[in-house]
Amino acid sequence: MTDRGWHEDVLGAPFERLELPLGSDAEGPVVATLVRRRHTPTDLLLHGRGPLHGVDVLYVHGWSDYFFQIELAERLERLGARFHALDLRKYGRSLRPRQTPGNVDDLAVYDEDIAAALDAISAEHPGPGSRRLVPMGHSTGGLTLSLWAARHPELVDGLILNSPWLEFQATAVGRAVVAPVIKLGARRNPLAPMPAVDPGFYTRTVSAEGEGSWTYDQRWRPERGFPLHPGWLAAVFDGQARVEKGLGIRVPTLVMLSDKSMLQPRWDPGMAHADVALNVDTVAHRALSLGDEVTVRRLTGALHDVVLSAPDVRERAYDTIGRWATTLR
Repeated sequence: MTDRGWHEDVLGAPFERLELPLGSDAEGPVVATLVRRRHTPTDLLLHGRGPLHGVDVLYVHGWSDYFFQIELAERLERLGARFHALDLRKYGRSLRPRQTPGNVDDLAVYDEDIAAALDAISAEHPGPGSRRLVPMGHSTGGLTLSLWAARHPELVDGLILNSPWLEFQATAVGRAVVAPVIKLGARRNPLAPMPAVDPGFYTRTVSAEGEGSWTYDQRWRPERGFPLHPGWLAAVFDGQARVEKGLGIRVPTLVMLSDKSMLQPRWDPGMAHADVALNVDTVAHRALSLGDEVTVRRLTGALHDVVLSAPDVRERAYDTIGRWATTLR
């Protein structure tokens, strides 16, 4: 055990975790989990003056996911940031027995998780002096943080989105057709099982057991994702409908996406260099609804999680973040 309830994390030293109690819901006690890298004085001297100097980055994962991207933490801190990651309630480190993985009926519920994380981050460095906050979200986490930033403009100084799920794969028209059916199902039985739609191609592009380079806990990031339920999907559709209307975010926002999608029922080797989860052209268009200062960066050969792509793609992604950081006010 370390200071103030922090424990060594499953990633090993220097990563630590802090459990954040969030009360209870119908499935029992709920927690979120904050993860950080413990720093030495040398770390602070080496990384203290990069383009993200004075910035706190809070990373939020996507659907059927959790934080395991060690390189992401190291690279953002090399750019000068102080990095934390949040495993939301019912995901990863925060998932408890008999809970429905990832289940919420409104993405605004995560305001509680984020608020608890920000309180814990602030408590690490009490005293005078203000720091800037730049949340970073992947996929559904990117949608969640976009909505959160629009509700809490006074708290955020910039926003980094890694393949955010801002729109349904079949475009807004497809969402408008499907959403009423999903919402009806959510009202009748929000936890009803839905047909599996993930063929496992995304896992194949990422996992070292497939075409990828990464190892992680498959209990928390299963091969074909967690089962879908209408209550959760209705919450996502509601969030995407809000984005479509325009969020009015007024801080610099960076959206990183692959240059192409490959959404098809059969495996193709090209999938190892494409987004196999989202329609990136649709997301790029919808990103313009986020606010008035949006940078969209398309990265050739990127995966759905840009920071899990091939090394040359990752280098371009971190270079993009560093150059974009100079726009922060």
